[in-house]
This record gives sequence, C-alpha cells and structure tokens, in this order.
Amino acid sequence: MKKALIVLTVILYLVPQNTKAQDDAAAIAAVAGGVLAIGVGVAAVEQMKEQAELRATEWLLINHPEFTKFSLKTLDFDGKKVKDMSATSLITWKIQEFDIDDDEPVLGKKWVLFGFTSFGWINEYGIDFSKVRWFLIDSEEWMKMMIAYTKVASGQANENLIRESLLTGKVVNRGVKSKNADIDFYKIDGDMYLVTDYSPEMRFIYNERSLGIYLNETMNLIQIGRGDLIKIHEFFFEQ
Repeated sequence: MKKALIVLTVILYLVPQNTKAQDDAAAIAAVAGGVLAIGVGVAAVEQMKEQAELRATEWLLINHPEFTKFSLKTLDFDGKKVKDMSATSLITWKIQEFDIDDDEPVLGKKWVLFGFTSFGWINEYGIDFSKVRWFLIDSEEWMKMMIAYTKVASGQANENLIRESLLTGKVVNRGVKSKNADIDFYKIDGDMYLVTDYSPEMRFIYNERSLGIYLNETMNLIQIGRGDLIKIHEFFFEQ
C-alpha cells in the first residue's frame, strides 16, 4: 500500500497546474481510485499467499512429522494478480531442511510441495483448501518426472542420456541444453498433445507451452508453465 501511495503522490505532482479545478478534481479522483484498487489487489494476493503458506506448513507438520527443521517459501505467487488467481491450477512451495551447527543453519535436502487446485478453490472467503490436492516430491522424484516428460516431449528413449543432460545442462523453452547432448522438444501446435502414463495418480501431457499433469482421481488437467518448470528444476539442481 505504501508503494501505491507513493505512485499517487507522484501522479498528483505531475498533473498540469493550469487545468480547470473541476477537471483536476475528476482526474485526481480517477487516479486515486485506480491506485487504491491496485493497492487492494496487491494486498489481497499477499494475504492469499500468506494463507496458502500457513496451510502448506500445517499440511507438512501433520503429514510429515519427521520434518523438524525446515524453511518453506512459496515459489509462484510473485507477479500474480487477483483476477489471475482463480485460474491458477497449481501452487508450489520450496522446502529445504536444515540443521544448526555452531548457532548457524546448515542447509540440507530440498523438496517441492505441489498444491493442485480445482475449480472454485478461491471464493469470497479466500482459499478453499478442500479443493487442493497435495504432493511432496524430492529431487529424485522430480528427476523421474522430468525424464518421463522429456521422453514424451522429444522422442528420446535413452534415459541415461536424458538424466545426464538434465543434471549437467539447463531446461529451456525448447528442450534441454547441455554440453554433453542437447535434447530438442517437438515443435507442435498449441492444440496438439502427447500423452504418457507416469503413475497410478497421474499422466503427463506435453504440448507447445507447458507440462500438463492429468490427475486421475479428480479428472483435472493441470498445466505447469515452462517458466515454473525451469524454476523448480533450478531449485533442485542449481550448482
């Protein structure tokens, strides 16, 4: 909200001084309303982010009591707008265990918590967590998922080559770039889909823009944008 008020002050300063008073009043009212709406929108998203982080922490404490020292941070709320939130089909949290050595935290194993949402998960009261399905994965499980995804997206069948490329290279928009071997994804239209079974819980779908995960239980198709996919991979395997 402070940022919104600063913007309002700057805009008011820039309003021409020689305009008519009534025009000034109308312009100021319009600007003020717009800036305040932006401020309210930012505050609403921040409130939902805090609410989601709290619920994710509670879920982890209830379902994984072995986690006694960890950090948890939302990966993908930054830059979201209120109108975008209801269309969001996946929230992800970065989790990292740590220990204390000489009063200093020593970082340990990394995890990512997926919160798959379904229609109506946001309402006038905030987030309806009964419409969220949770999956906790570590780097090994993520590597298995990325190998399956890369196989269906590229046609490359050599899993050892894929694994090595994923470990030593980077996931980019069009494939995996590595010093050892580049793996190019198929160039297909946005309305074309390649499907593979991954587990009893889910199937993977590749198209031009994203990794699609079809949840068999809820019969929902969730898309992970390529940018979020890259962020998750870098979190697990950044050097």
